[in-house]
Amino acid sequence: MQLAAAVSAAMTEDEVVAAFEVHLEADRGLSPHTVRAYLGDLRHVLGFARRRGVSWAEVDLGLLRAWLGTMVGARLSRATVARRGAAIRCFYAWVTVEGALPKDPAARLVTAQPGENLPSALNLGAISTLLDIARERASDGDPLALRDHAVLELLYATGVRVGELVGADVDDVDQRDRLLRVLGKGGKDRVVPYGVPAARALESWLTRGRPALAVATSGPALVLGRRGGRADQRQVRELVHRAARAAGVEDVAPHALRHTAATHLLHGGSDLRSVQEMLGHATLATTQRYTHVSADRLRSSYLQAHPRA
Repeated sequence: MQLAAAVSAAMTEDEVVAAFEVHLEADRGLSPHTVRAYLGDLRHVLGFARRRGVSWAEVDLGLLRAWLGTMVGARLSRATVARRGAAIRCFYAWVTVEGALPKDPAARLVTAQPGENLPSALNLGAISTLLDIARERASDGDPLALRDHAVLELLYATGVRVGELVGADVDDVDQRDRLLRVLGKGGKDRVVPYGVPAARALESWLTRGRPALAVATSGPALVLGRRGGRADQRQVRELVHRAARAAGVEDVAPHALRHTAATHLLHGGSDLRSVQEMLGHATLATTQRYTHVSADRLRSSYLQAHPRA
């Protein structure tokens, strides 16, 4: 494991950014996507400071507030501004703890919380249509169609993130007990169950589809791309969009299938703690967003059906 060098105020901007990257990966165990976002946010504020003749070690609260002000003026989303603020607070808290600065300039930096957008989810009819059409398209044994069907079934059955699914290997599947082991955020393993339809789709993929696509460089990857290498997140996003168009349902991204799984689990009576564990949420507060979706739909159904609503 790469270790970060001792941080000091004498380090160049590139040096301290590189050390921060190691800290995020090795010490905090953040996902590659989050690391890239945080580094981009850090470079953004350091570029803002540099254009004003201020080094990273000379940044103060006033400059950080001015930087946030430019983003608000540019009408960036609250979520983007909040994330950038969180990244900068993380960076300056770290370099201060490491002894590079005597005082944390971002300790009192306040940003608006991102808006509470309710997760979108397909209704039961739409997800059933999506999966039924995918099954029909795979009925002729086409390897890519078998793969697409298995991916769609697994995303809905398990609620795993796309990155978790494409990172899984064949040995991570327990076909007897219908369990899938994935590596989640923060490098944490978890095991999630899947049902009979997903098991059937997965078996067809592993016995007929995957062998037809596999090449010498496929390795142990569970999901393969068209050329036989490990599929990436972009390829999975594209296949989900294609499947939605073919089924004539709302165009959705793969993450919507995760939202759909969580919402349907709660509709079916699962408790929040179980859903939290299945989805790999660090806090229950994240899982609780889905209760709002359930409550909204319950309210809508009540207003339509109750004679004294």
